[in-house]
Amino acid sequence: MKDTAVTSMEVEIETEETQRAELRRMKVVATSMLLLAAIVFIVFRAIEEDNSWAGYIRATAEAAMVGAFADWFAVTALFKHPLGIPIPHTAIIPKRKDEIGEGLGDFVQSNFLTGEVISEKLEQAAIAKRIADWLADPDHARSIVSEVAVVTGAISEVLRDDEDVRDLVDSLVRDRLAKVPVAPIVGRVIDAGMDGGHHHEVYNVVLSGAASFLEDNRETFRRRLTQESPWWVPEPVDDRVFERIFSAVMTFLREVDHNPHHHFKKDLDDRARVLAVRMRDDERLIEQGEQLKTELLDHPEFQAWTKDLWSSLQAGFSDATQEPDSEVRARIEQAIIAVAERLRTDEDLQAKIDEWIRSVVVYLAEHGRTEIAGLISNTVQNWDANETSERIELQVGRDLQFIRINGTLVGGLVGLLIYTSSELFF
Repeated sequence: MKDTAVTSMEVEIETEETQRAELRRMKVVATSMLLLAAIVFIVFRAIEEDNSWAGYIRATAEAAMVGAFADWFAVTALFKHPLGIPIPHTAIIPKRKDEIGEGLGDFVQSNFLTGEVISEKLEQAAIAKRIADWLADPDHARSIVSEVAVVTGAISEVLRDDEDVRDLVDSLVRDRLAKVPVAPIVGRVIDAGMDGGHHHEVYNVVLSGAASFLEDNRETFRRRLTQESPWWVPEPVDDRVFERIFSAVMTFLREVDHNPHHHFKKDLDDRARVLAVRMRDDERLIEQGEQLKTELLDHPEFQAWTKDLWSSLQAGFSDATQEPDSEVRARIEQAIIAVAERLRTDEDLQAKIDEWIRSVVVYLAEHGRTEIAGLISNTVQNWDANETSERIELQVGRDLQFIRINGTLVGGLVGLLIYTSSELFF
């Protein structure tokens, strides 16, 4: 675990160094074009009186310098005062860091944590089918078997009678599950997992999944921003706003993922404790858990699964469970794959599981989205202004240098067009 954390930090440092090098390189390219335009202007201005054609090149270089300077000022003003001069409406990001944090929190709350958005994405995700597909992979099934091998080995020493055990397992599973509320158990599992420190791995998986989800749906959220943006806002501004917000979110997720002591994780710990209490005491969550449990217990495929699973387990109980190639592990692996295959083909069961997951996730998101938005805005507000500006510039600064380059080229072309028109018509 320690080695993994060190490796992650090394990768992050290497990535940051690469970003800095790319940003410096693009700044050199953009500035070089400005200097080149200045040199061309000086040279052809000197020979313009004796060579009328030199005026076209001089005008092009002159306009290119204007475009280069204008876009240099615009790009620089986002992150700091140009030339250190405190010109009004410059150093926008450092000055408006807190507003950016609030806007980021509101953006996430309004566009990510709504029941409509979450329901749509979960419906498209087909989680139950994905679980079935994942379990159907022999490698994945084998990894699960390795975790339960010790338990099955102990059971094999205790239980012998085939038919009696099948009936006993079936009755025990149904009777015990019918009597035990699901939600309170989940609450106790959350407490136990947190007491053992296992929740940190869950956080890392969720954060990595969230980052992947955002990256996979980047264009969807970009289109959504376009729909929500006022008609009079230019598309390039929308692009910059979106890239800035998106980069800030991704950077935030990476920071939380790589820092085991991040205060965001501490806040999640507190909220997980609260969730555990609610799972034990909230009547609505308890009722939803009982409804799902009843549907699963009454489902014919579940009954067939319990008996088939026990038959597979019992057939290999006499094998040496600790051996990687033992019969017990092979049987369990086959049973898991069989369950996965049945789940893959049972669309009704998939729909019920997906619906339960959707209802729980939507409930949690809608009741906690205000707190999450506040947590994001508070996190950004706690960042150092200059450090925040530097982080954002590392993420988008390289692309912004292309604005300077394009400004130089477009300015030169416009200058040439204007000068040519004046020579032709005046």
